[in-house]
Amino acid sequence: MTMLVELPSRKTVPLDILELEVTGGCQLTCTHCLSSSSPQGTHGAMTPADWESVVTEAAALGIPTVQLIGGEPTMYPQWIPLTQLALTLGLKVEIYSNLFHVRPQWWDVFSQDGVSLGTSYYSDRAEKHDKITGRPGSYHRTRFNIQHAVSLGIPIRAGIVDVLDGQRVSEARAELLEMGVTRINTDRARAVGRASIPGQSPTLDEMCGRCTRGRAAVLPNGDLAGCVLSRNFPAGNVREQRLADLLSGPAWADLSARIPLPARGACGPDDSDACDPSNNACDPTDD
Repeated sequence: MTMLVELPSRKTVPLDILELEVTGGCQLTCTHCLSSSSPQGTHGAMTPADWESVVTEAAALGIPTVQLIGGEPTMYPQWIPLTQLALTLGLKVEIYSNLFHVRPQWWDVFSQDGVSLGTSYYSDRAEKHDKITGRPGSYHRTRFNIQHAVSLGIPIRAGIVDVLDGQRVSEARAELLEMGVTRINTDRARAVGRASIPGQSPTLDEMCGRCTRGRAAVLPNGDLAGCVLSRNFPAGNVREQRLADLLSGPAWADLSARIPLPARGACGPDDSDACDPSNNACDPTDD
């Protein structure tokens, strides 16, 4: 069904993507998960109407892409209507899923023009991948669904986070390439969420340097962050103020000024997706 949405006047902001962390629920319990997602995670304080308002305002602000992330975004009951709303408004949508569980009818959603997939992959060995995700069988299920997405021509990228000694990161990358995945990013586990250093709070020095620079994130409680990785440093809340006001406000400017620039060459010379905070997200799904 086509939705008719009236947009306010457009005002361009310097963001390429707005990450929407729609849930803290996940079937997995990844050892490095930045949001500490789990099967016990909740959808937070944001209502469906809140998320719809954020997506509508993102379109009005000229932000070209939204990313649904979590936790596992497909565990959020309204993820499909939210995707459809974004597409109706002319936005591109990336669904960052662990691809652990995909209902047959979801492939039609993933196959729409303007939709792409992101996922995480850890090793070419099932026992190592499953040790990181905390879920036996996750390697085989994610691998199967990656192959199916490629066979359907769905744009897909993968992130590999280096977590364990002997994880076989280079072999995992080679396996992804063999499956037909050509957009592959690698990163280290960063001290946020479950990867936090005991007794220490996360610091902005631990960020990759891209937070607030072309991206922003809205968390399940409505907090606006520079990205999902910088969740401990909110610059306001979209349930209390308009997104446009927050992005043009002093708290956002202060946050951006405090985040160290990425080290030269740290993100790879030819890969604009490298150092993507979503690579460090707990790969989401199951119900």
